[in-house]
Amino acid sequence: MDKKPHRTAKPTAAPREALDRAAWIRGALGIVATDGIDGLRVESLAKKLGVTKGSFYWHFRDRRDLIDAVLDDWRAGRIRDIRKQTAAEPGAELAAMRHTIEVYAAARNRKGISIEAAIRLWARQDAGGLAVVEEVDAERLECTRRLFLALGLPPAEAAARSALLYAYVFGFSMMQCGRFDMDAEQTRRWIVERITQ
Repeated sequence: MDKKPHRTAKPTAAPREALDRAAWIRGALGIVATDGIDGLRVESLAKKLGVTKGSFYWHFRDRRDLIDAVLDDWRAGRIRDIRKQTAAEPGAELAAMRHTIEVYAAARNRKGISIEAAIRLWARQDAGGLAVVEEVDAERLECTRRLFLALGLPPAEAAARSALLYAYVFGFSMMQCGRFDMDAEQTRRWIVERITQ
C-alpha cells in the first residue's frame, strides 16, 4: 500500500485590518503634504495604505468626499490647536502670546507647513477650500486678538498685531532662512519682541 506524501497546509496570510475613515484621512494628509491636493488620487492612496480601492468606497462616496473630509479634519485640528495655544489665565496672556508664536514659528513641523501651503493653494481654485481657510484664519486672528486686548491694546491695534503675528509666523516658516546673511534665531527674537511689546 502506497503512502501519499503528507502535504503541509500553506500558512494563511494574517487578515488585513480594515481601515477606518480616520486612517484614510491621515493617509490622504500625507499625500497632500508631499503632492498637494491635486496629487491626491484614490488609487495611489489605496496602494500606499496597502488596501483595495473597494475599501475606500465603504467610507467615501468619491474623491471629492475625501477632499471635503481632509479639509474638515484640517479645519477642526487647526481651530482646536489655536484655541489650545492661546488659552491663558488672567495675567499670563503675554506668556501665552510668546508661546503661540514660538509654536507656530518653529521650523520643526515641515509636514504641517507643507499641508498648510497645499490647502491654501487649493483654496485659490476651490470655493469649499477657500471657506475652510477663511474660517481657520478668522479663528486664529480672533484668538490672538483676544490676547492682545487682554494686554490692554485698543481694538484696532490688537487686530493689526494679530495680522502681523500671522504674517510673520507663516511667512518666516516658508522662507529658507539659512540662505540669507542673518542669524535666524536673533531675527526671530527681535521680531517677536516688536510684535508683543
